Amino acid sequence: MTIAERPQPTNIVFGTDGWRAKVADDFTFENVRRCAEGVARYVVDRGEQAKGVVLAYDRRFASEHFAAAAAEVLLAYEIPVAYATSAVPTQMSSYEVVQRGAAAGVVITASHNPWTDNGFKVKSPTGAAAGPELLAVLERTIAGNGGAAIPRRPFADAEAAGLVERYDPYPGYEQFIRRTVDMDALKAADVAVLVDPMWGAGAGWLSRLLAGGRIRVTELHTERNPYFGGVNPEPIRPNIDEALGIVAAGRFDLGLLLDGDADRAGAVDERGVFIHQLQVYGLLMYYLVEHRGMHAPVVKSVNTTSMAERLGQRYGIAVHETPVGFKYVGPRMIETGAMYGGEESGGYGFGMHLPERDGIYADLLLLDLFLRERAAGRWPVSRAIEHLHEIAGPSFYQRVDIHVDRAIYASVKERLLVELVDRAPAELAGQPVTTTVELATGDGFKFFIADGSWLLVRFSGTEPLVRVYTEATSQPVADACVAAGEALVRG
Repeated sequence: MTIAERPQPTNIVFGTDGWRAKVADDFTFENVRRCAEGVARYVVDRGEQAKGVVLAYDRRFASEHFAAAAAEVLLAYEIPVAYATSAVPTQMSSYEVVQRGAAAGVVITASHNPWTDNGFKVKSPTGAAAGPELLAVLERTIAGNGGAAIPRRPFADAEAAGLVERYDPYPGYEQFIRRTVDMDALKAADVAVLVDPMWGAGAGWLSRLLAGGRIRVTELHTERNPYFGGVNPEPIRPNIDEALGIVAAGRFDLGLLLDGDADRAGAVDERGVFIHQLQVYGLLMYYLVEHRGMHAPVVKSVNTTSMAERLGQRYGIAVHETPVGFKYVGPRMIETGAMYGGEESGGYGFGMHLPERDGIYADLLLLDLFLRERAAGRWPVSRAIEHLHEIAGPSFYQRVDIHVDRAIYASVKERLLVELVDRAPAELAGQPVTTTVELATGDGFKFFIADGSWLLVRFSGTEPLVRVYTEATSQPVADACVAAGEALVRG
């Protein structure tokens, strides 16, 4: 008989938005406890135990049990825990961290990842996603505690001792958003809205916030379903095609979308046409300037729309670009005093609200925008989209995700990053490549052509896949660029 060697501890690395892995493979109770101990030691080293840590979780498989396991580690370090009474949107942890002055926040969620995954997100004291410096500290701590026993205090025992507070963020959040959104005006609107929360933690939130007026809100997929209907809970096509079809049937004036943990937003026009993420970025920037009279800087990730620069030139607004991920966008918003920040994945944050993505708040602002555009004579929703492009220029956007076996992902990445230099395109869509930019994070390249269209090839920081993005001046140019990007990746 042979004795198997004890497996080496998982190398836990926080990507663009937390650590994510397959449940029962790398995402285990032991590794969740290791992550929680990293947070605990960070809090203790700063002498901030008394401030406590906010804990939240989504509707994925066993999320509440993983959250309780993380809580037991924090409690063993004498750190009080505010523990959500039920699955809540990720941004509610940001809200609670800010309101409570907590030392940090932890959320058990894998956001839009496949249903087989779960994840561990960390929030900084500002409510923003933990930035690269904080995450580097956590990764070093976690790597160093791989072999040691991790202390735990039974959850029930700590709760009986008064170290656990169960919280419901809804009442406070509802009052919080009323500071910056006229909820009564939204409720009074005579419109029909379809909401698809994609079986996620955002189910019921928009219909509850908008209840009690003339507006008619219908929600799909409100039940808990850790399988997410067999699709990734990311509010893009084809995952949301059922919602598009329902709106296209003619009963609704628009649709609003959320992802699995409700920190990403999406929208559908009255024809059932998906309003893509780059258009939403432009719409929200336009809204803040034209309808709210705001002129502070904005922040965008490198894979987000060039409409931001064109709107910035039109309105005299500074536009700051960051690497992909709100761990970069959020801190840059705080640094620059930005009114708004967003990324291609559908995450949008607001200086007047939280420096973190909030899909529920973004959807409310989109609803407010379309109602204000209606008052200005630009209705239905598709007309408001046309107006955006009249002033911000075209945006024909495509993204293709090329999946790679997790076991060989690192080697494929290493090889392709060399080949993307050696085989860099000289032209795309019949136009010369004018500029090639290596991403600051060293995980991809962006190619610009003469008419301003661009192609971006980038390795995901949360899943084993290569993403090919393009934003072009026409659909044929977009098709040609994304095909060239796929050919580069696939060889």
